[in-house]
Amino acid sequence: MTNTSALRIVWIYPDLLSTYGDQGNVLILKRRAELRGIPTEIVHVHSSDSVPEQGDIYLLGGGEDRPQILAAERLRADGGLARAAARGACVFAVCAGYQIIGETYGDDEANPLPGVGILDIRSGRGQTRAVGEIVADVDPALGVGRITGFENHQGRTAIGPSARPLSTTVRGIGNDDRTEGAYQGQVLGTYLHGPALPRNPQLADLLLRWRVGQVAPLAPSWGERLHDERLAAAMR
Repeated sequence: MTNTSALRIVWIYPDLLSTYGDQGNVLILKRRAELRGIPTEIVHVHSSDSVPEQGDIYLLGGGEDRPQILAAERLRADGGLARAAARGACVFAVCAGYQIIGETYGDDEANPLPGVGILDIRSGRGQTRAVGEIVADVDPALGVGRITGFENHQGRTAIGPSARPLSTTVRGIGNDDRTEGAYQGQVLGTYLHGPALPRNPQLADLLLRWRVGQVAPLAPSWGERLHDERLAAAMR
């Protein structure tokens, strides 16, 4: 954590990258931290603002093609997110946010554009759109288990040697019909909406562990019930 007393959660560009309710990821992180007695501070960074470098967890959501391009351009010009990641901050990015933290991504005409370059992935546009429920088994090294979510994207993502797949797909498309998401150090990206962290509380706890160390277990509650319900529905 930073030298402040609170866990600083930075929500990046809600004016550009908040199309699919991904702010729920911010809210569940705050809730699961505070249930453990960890004070939090949420910082909203709009596209006209500089990205602070002293955050603990940075979150990016999904967005349409044009806002995605604008977000990538501004994040690259600003440099704050890249410097925070280099310092060891945690980054959690979803869909459009996932693509733009990589090395390259595709615009609405499939032209490659430069990303922020903090995750060794390269994304382009597939021939078909991936829409529907997705189920995937997370890399066992992360201790998360099976996750669920909703995907709605035309992206296809290749993972470079410095990153690892977040998970192996059981149902759905994800990166390429075989894997879903990627991670590199404490930078993690996924195509999962839902939002992802409320539907997968163990994934939220992974981000907390990355920043504060071991966290006390919580009694199963609505988050775990939601996870089990959506998993059962997706596998029927």
